[in-house]
Amino acid sequence: MTPAELAKQVRLLEITTRHSVTEVFAGEYSSAFKGRGIEFSEVREYQPGDDVRTIDWNVTARTGRPFVKRYTEERELTVLLAVDLSASGDFSTQRLAKRELAVRASAVLAFAASRQGDRVGLVLFTDEIELYCPPKKGLRHTLRLIRDMLAFEPRRRATSIRVACEHIARVAKRRAVVFMVSDFLIPSAASTAYDALSAITPRHDVIAVRIEDPRDLELPRAGIVDAQDPETGRTRTIDTSSAAVRAAYARLAHERRSGGADAIRRAGADEVALSTDREYVHDLVELFHARERRR
Repeated sequence: MTPAELAKQVRLLEITTRHSVTEVFAGEYSSAFKGRGIEFSEVREYQPGDDVRTIDWNVTARTGRPFVKRYTEERELTVLLAVDLSASGDFSTQRLAKRELAVRASAVLAFAASRQGDRVGLVLFTDEIELYCPPKKGLRHTLRLIRDMLAFEPRRRATSIRVACEHIARVAKRRAVVFMVSDFLIPSAASTAYDALSAITPRHDVIAVRIEDPRDLELPRAGIVDAQDPETGRTRTIDTSSAAVRAAYARLAHERRSGGADAIRRAGADEVALSTDREYVHDLVELFHARERRR
């Protein structure tokens, strides 16, 4: 892709997502995420009715009188987009490939955060960290992140959620809203890869954004086909005309998906599933509404 072609794609994506951000997301993003963090404000003397759990024991010991810590809500958030660039994202049977859907959804989230004055950062990963852009404010920075998502060519093909989580744990010193954008096609739903999420959820607000294609869950009846795993290169011949084969594929796929969703919940993260065969903005808005209802 030439620089001119890339600039055109960035501009097109900015235009097509602007309506979603200004019209559909108006107020939704802020209601779902603002005010969820707190930051230290001051220490003042204890007053009857104060929560004893906020007592600052160091100051109390020095002065001989009880003092409490006061906090204020964070009005400015740090948003981290962790986007999976493994080879399975190139798969599609619809208008969009999974990677294209991941980029579009991430762009909407980035623009929504930027519009609210929040800092936005980017982690592109496979089974290693491919690119890290520290969080910053501003439209120019947001456009740079979108350009990176569109143009970056990963060195590796496999997936490691754990690598992404370990990197986030190292670089994100302040509380952040982390969108983990991936198809989560890992070897097993019970894989310890999901455990990595539980290492960052105590400190950060984590949302797993699952990117799907309908064929991830069900096979079409297309006769005998050679199917290749894009991440390992292994090929297997499958008789899709067999109802038993299609049923077994669907059962295993749904078990993997259900097991992954359970593991994400146990880790303390939220989840939203976006599919290449339907409008993704509606699903994101539903996520925001669900979070607001819980508040």
